[in-house]
Amino acid sequence: MAEPLAIGEALARVLEHSRPLANEEVPVAAACGRVLAAPALAAVDLPPFASSAMDGFALRAADTPGSLPVVARIAAGAPAGRALAPGEAMAISTGGVVPDGADAVVQIELVDERNDVVDVPAVAARDNVRPRGSDIRAGDEVVPAGLRLGPAQLGALAAAGVTAVRCGRRPQVALLATGSELRPAGEPLGPGEIYDSNTVMLEAQARAAGAAVETLPRVADNEQATREALARGLAADVLVTSGGVSVGVHDLVRRLESELGVEEVFWGVAVRPGRPLAFGLRGDTLVFGLPGNPVSSLVGFELFVRPALLALQGAGDPGPPFRPGRLATAVRRNKARDSLVRARSRTENRVIALEPLAGQESHMIARAAAADALVLVPRGEGELAAGSTVEYLALR
Repeated sequence: MAEPLAIGEALARVLEHSRPLANEEVPVAAACGRVLAAPALAAVDLPPFASSAMDGFALRAADTPGSLPVVARIAAGAPAGRALAPGEAMAISTGGVVPDGADAVVQIELVDERNDVVDVPAVAARDNVRPRGSDIRAGDEVVPAGLRLGPAQLGALAAAGVTAVRCGRRPQVALLATGSELRPAGEPLGPGEIYDSNTVMLEAQARAAGAAVETLPRVADNEQATREALARGLAADVLVTSGGVSVGVHDLVRRLESELGVEEVFWGVAVRPGRPLAFGLRGDTLVFGLPGNPVSSLVGFELFVRPALLALQGAGDPGPPFRPGRLATAVRRNKARDSLVRARSRTENRVIALEPLAGQESHMIARAAAADALVLVPRGEGELAAGSTVEYLALR
């Protein structure tokens, strides 16, 4: 039996085979969470005209200080009907078009207006004026390829006049939970039976990673039913199974996948929880076999499946996105395997402090509900002391 791979080596093998899928045009309004396959370019200058940064009065800086007649009032979206002449002022709203002839705006709080005459202090040229194209020019890159779009990016694209973008296709993911002991929530439990938590959890994780998900009916430890379900799942871009990947007499998944033409890339990762994790290929289909213990499935997805799904969509940095933090209490190391420890995070003196939870066994999924972080504890002897700098994954 081969030695289990280190996390980094296993991830490298997964990403080596996670090549971007074809891309497609997506309306900006429907592109949240999608990954750009090509740079998105501005359709217009932004702002598309010189605009006012303040409610106030547009004028010529050379005419200040002094008293100026107010000859027009400019609302946002309604430009002045003529240019500003020397010695004049025009009232203007925030975002209004600065009229030709004006080179500054004085904010309303600094002036005294009466009878359509405004007394203004000294103003410098370009004060409170947003030049045309000062944010971005037409044809410039708004968002680079490989970035996953969020609200800020969508707002920038809309402001720059972009209506549609090229995005990586959403991977089609088939999920299959195996095990004769599994029952759907709400049904009475018989002796030895448990509720299926992995299906709901993995479906939520896959959708959050941008995938389109087909959840296959769970199967008992039956060769024919498992073979048929696996064959159906192998039509997807990615097949993710949970359970049945260890070496017990009822662990059927790896053998049946091999009979169906899956080439196993590796089995076994030196991580706790989640050691008996399998990854293979059939044609272009990525095949992940996650352990049945719920926390092992949770960890395996975050370490390997989520990065693969993002890479398939063309993400420039698919992760996993480890962040720096500090242990709030000591943690015992595992001699042979790196550990992902469930923890709660809090901010202390601008540093993320990570408090490991009690109950770290791989079946204790209920304890995971209180966690918002997975802390990476490198293998080794003894304890990792409180205050140690560590890396962690934020649980979405």
